[in-house]
Amino acid sequence: MATATHHERVSPRIEERLRRGELTEEQVEAFGDFLDRVERDLLHHRIITDNAYTRWFRAGQATDAELAHFVRQFSVFSNQFLVAALLRVINAPSLQQARAAKEILMNELGVIYRRTDGRTTSGQAVADEEAKDREGDPELVSTEGTVDGGTFRFRAAHFEWLLAVGEALGLGFDDLGKRRHGRAYTLRFCDELQRLYGNEDDRIAEGASFAVENWAAAGFWQELEDGLLDIKATRLPALKVAFFTWHNRVEAQHAGHTLEELEGVFFAPRFDEAKFFQGAHEVLDAIATFWGGLEDDRIHGVLD
Repeated sequence: MATATHHERVSPRIEERLRRGELTEEQVEAFGDFLDRVERDLLHHRIITDNAYTRWFRAGQATDAELAHFVRQFSVFSNQFLVAALLRVINAPSLQQARAAKEILMNELGVIYRRTDGRTTSGQAVADEEAKDREGDPELVSTEGTVDGGTFRFRAAHFEWLLAVGEALGLGFDDLGKRRHGRAYTLRFCDELQRLYGNEDDRIAEGASFAVENWAAAGFWQELEDGLLDIKATRLPALKVAFFTWHNRVEAQHAGHTLEELEGVFFAPRFDEAKFFQGAHEVLDAIATFWGGLEDDRIHGVLD
């Protein structure tokens, strides 16, 4: 009965590999047990199921000062993530994984995804500047494709989108993104991302990467977008939100790939379950520290 239950949990890809004899019943059973532990230990982590800060933010009640504080701290994390992403490229265990890591890094820096299905992003009509901000300027963004052969634009860099968010709040280039702007909890998050997501041991890095992807797909981007759109509509019409709306769209697409990613990790020759969960647990705790720090600052009125 246990095997049947686990077969119901695994994908048709695994069932097909089992049918062809590439995997044994024991391997599929072990994978089912692994999925159970992922669900129990990772996907129910407190920062995935109960982010108090973004739940508050969703209501759109943040003052201009509270919003500026959030944008400054988020900009530090976002800009310093480039270091972790580069370490992930450098420490990748294979050419294929190095290229996958480069897709993320180069898009962050401003290389626009080039679609490979024959369609173009410019085919998506955008009516006006407000719609471009909400849906993304087709000249600068795409949520699908590859950076291989893509076009680089300075304005497509994610940090430049955050600069546009800061403009309506009186924040300029020198106010955002640098380590000196980070609170202790923000810097701990950045450092832990570098240590775990960019770890030299790819087993730890894989666990951290999986946890980061699931955190990103857990709904916090939607809560941030809802709050920002409410603020934009009610009192700050000049507020630019493209950074957050784009990430919300792209992370929703990534959510569907996590099971396939787990299959590749689990059945790899060097898979180490203990190291996988170490990387995942520790990075989730670091993420919780970041959002918990923002929540504490909000409660105690700390505004940089």
